[in-house]
Amino acid sequence: MGSEPVPTLPAYGGACLSSLLAGLTGEPGTRPAWVPQPVAEARQVVLLVVDGLGWEQLVRRRELAPTLASMAGGPITSVAPTTTATALTSITSGVPPALHGVVGYRVRVEVPAGEEVLNVLKWTTPSGDARRWVPPAGLNAAVPFAGRAVPVVSSSAFRGSGFSESHLRGGVDRSWHSASGLAVEVRAALTAGEPFVYAYYDAVDKVAHAAGLGAHYEAELRWTDRLVAELLGVLPPGAALAVTADHGQVEVGSRARPLDRDVLSAARMLSGEARFRWFHARPGAQGDLRDALVERYGGQAWVRTVDELDAEGWYGGALGPRARARLGDVALVPWEPVGYLDPDERNGVQLVCRHGSLTAAEVLVPLLGAGP
Repeated sequence: MGSEPVPTLPAYGGACLSSLLAGLTGEPGTRPAWVPQPVAEARQVVLLVVDGLGWEQLVRRRELAPTLASMAGGPITSVAPTTTATALTSITSGVPPALHGVVGYRVRVEVPAGEEVLNVLKWTTPSGDARRWVPPAGLNAAVPFAGRAVPVVSSSAFRGSGFSESHLRGGVDRSWHSASGLAVEVRAALTAGEPFVYAYYDAVDKVAHAAGLGAHYEAELRWTDRLVAELLGVLPPGAALAVTADHGQVEVGSRARPLDRDVLSAARMLSGEARFRWFHARPGAQGDLRDALVERYGGQAWVRTVDELDAEGWYGGALGPRARARLGDVALVPWEPVGYLDPDERNGVQLVCRHGSLTAAEVLVPLLGAGP
């Protein structure tokens, strides 16, 4: 078995999604050096988060996205895990996952019947709607947007969801009903004098999950580039557009496989996702479970106990008791383009592209900027 590669750890405290809010909302001229120059001097800033648009995937297709390719900037890092629930919360809260506590896509929570796994994006557990026992404001320990009433330009499909209440609470809803309305709402917010506008577009991620990185993905990238051009067209003098993403993508397809029965037998529960899988060990079985995972998967994945992962700083600081309780005992995080399926996770096999791990393809995201 060869030596494992070094994970691409997030640059917490620097050019990272968790520092983006402070970096973009500071006084013009005082923003960090990693903020693109057109944005660093702007009096009004629009942040567009394009879900799933990784830096490596964009660079390989620059000719399909001339507007994005012409913008200033480069790569910054996402957070751990590289999953939407954690990354978006880090963007809007301005702190690493260790501090806000939304430490994954599927996390352990306590319910009246004992313990279950919460799907953070759907805000459900196997028992149903989880808002009855997991209040959205309680999962996220940070205050989104530092308590400011920031305009949130996002799809109306997300309005009122548990996850929206968690990571966008306090924001001013400026929902759009079709993508053509995104620039309309951004223009209205800027005309009203708003200094910072948060916008979100999710179709790149949807297409990658459903169809991979082929022709459909490339068509969506072309469309997204036109959307960026339209946003640049509504900027008034003194404003700038910043474009980033929550994570990149890895094409996995049929290489997402069920876990071996022998390792499953040592776990009472699984959480996380296929590229950042948490095992909740049966009493007394953590050591044996770790050894079994290393023996079976150590040639394609990082295997870490929660203590090891915490000590290496994957979550951007020491995990507090509440955040730690949401995680398992041993994590299985592949560097190879594979995924590890949870038998209880519905529809997982159908995804072509996946993310969650700490490979460069998943961690590196763009931070690009331009003015009118």
